[in-house]
Amino acid sequence: MHHHLKNVDPEIDAAIGREVERQHQHLELIASENFVSEAVLEAMGSPLTNKYAEGYPGKRYYGGCEFVDQAEDLARNRLKKLFNAPAANVQPHSGTQANMGVYFAVMKPGDTILSMRLDHGGHLSHGHPISMVGQYFKIVSYMVDEKTERLDYDKIKALAVEHKPKVIVCGYSAYPRTIDFKTFREAADACGAYLVADIAHIAGLVATGNHPHPLPHAHFVTGTTHKTLRGPRGGFICAATDELGVMVDKAMFPGIQGGPLCHVIAAKAVAFLEDLQPSFKTYQDQIIKNARTLAESLTSEGIRLVTGGTDNHLMLIDLRPQEQTGKAMEKALGEARITVNKNTIPYDPQKPFVTSGIRVGVPAVTTRGMKEPEMKLIGVLIARVIKSKGDAAVAAEVRKEVEKLVEKFPLYAERRAAM
Repeated sequence: MHHHLKNVDPEIDAAIGREVERQHQHLELIASENFVSEAVLEAMGSPLTNKYAEGYPGKRYYGGCEFVDQAEDLARNRLKKLFNAPAANVQPHSGTQANMGVYFAVMKPGDTILSMRLDHGGHLSHGHPISMVGQYFKIVSYMVDEKTERLDYDKIKALAVEHKPKVIVCGYSAYPRTIDFKTFREAADACGAYLVADIAHIAGLVATGNHPHPLPHAHFVTGTTHKTLRGPRGGFICAATDELGVMVDKAMFPGIQGGPLCHVIAAKAVAFLEDLQPSFKTYQDQIIKNARTLAESLTSEGIRLVTGGTDNHLMLIDLRPQEQTGKAMEKALGEARITVNKNTIPYDPQKPFVTSGIRVGVPAVTTRGMKEPEMKLIGVLIARVIKSKGDAAVAAEVRKEVEKLVEKFPLYAERRAAM
């Protein structure tokens, strides 16, 4: 480890040190978080950050791009292999930018998007009124069924036929069940829309066959590299044909972004190589097992889950039976060193900053090597905090249990030892 930072900026060095320690000490159950490898960190911290590279490999606006071209080609080719996609773009800085790239490729301002409402599990970038997307395009929302809390495909098809959107978005940030991409494509074909599958959350599961594949049903597949793919913070786009790929490339640059982040693209390439190894399939299989075990543990402790369980890496806890709020439980679990996020549940009576739910996901703890026995315990610990209605003494007891648990699964041990 280099120690330049400590000498140049001890304040930032200390903040980073405290954050690395927090990541080790806490049970990271935020569904959209994960821990990257030291190899990914090395690529991200490389001098590739110095290079401007507007354009694409072989077609840059600057000289001196021959080596960052190699890195971006590796990233694109590995991504295509990972998702068996004809075309790929690895330049989006984030998942939101990936979605914007697709929207600007096929829509004009004022065109209609049909997407899931944010409070039912959609994402800000799918068209919430406060987002840029919601301000540029007309948004028609679909919701989950009130009784089943699952997607109602007949209603979605009816909305598509009625409103004739240019784009239909499927893929969510808080939906614990399998998505039927084929049926979504039928809805898109019924109204002549492009289908966009935003697999930011489930990308790792899709890559290893643990969730049905959006291709060839979707015209575009967008996502992030920093969730189940275990890569650096960033976005990606795959397209179902070369022609659609060309449209996306133009929309991305010069459409909505300038110089790509060459160091992050190199780190994406490293992560995609890791994702193509057999060990990654084992990891995703374990995510599914862990999520099911945690869901069963919570349920047997008397905790209600939205839809009654999970098919993927995440679950939503409904706190209404305990008359608790997501805001209060996020804080109480945080005191116990269990990190979650408050989350709206379908038809939530609370405001979005309070919520009646919390979202729980297992990718990060699975990366640490935790398996079914740990999931059973974590379920019991979460339930203890919820059922105590956030009692400080209970949180302190649970925190002691968490302290014992995390020591068995150390995180960034060399890095922490060198600090």
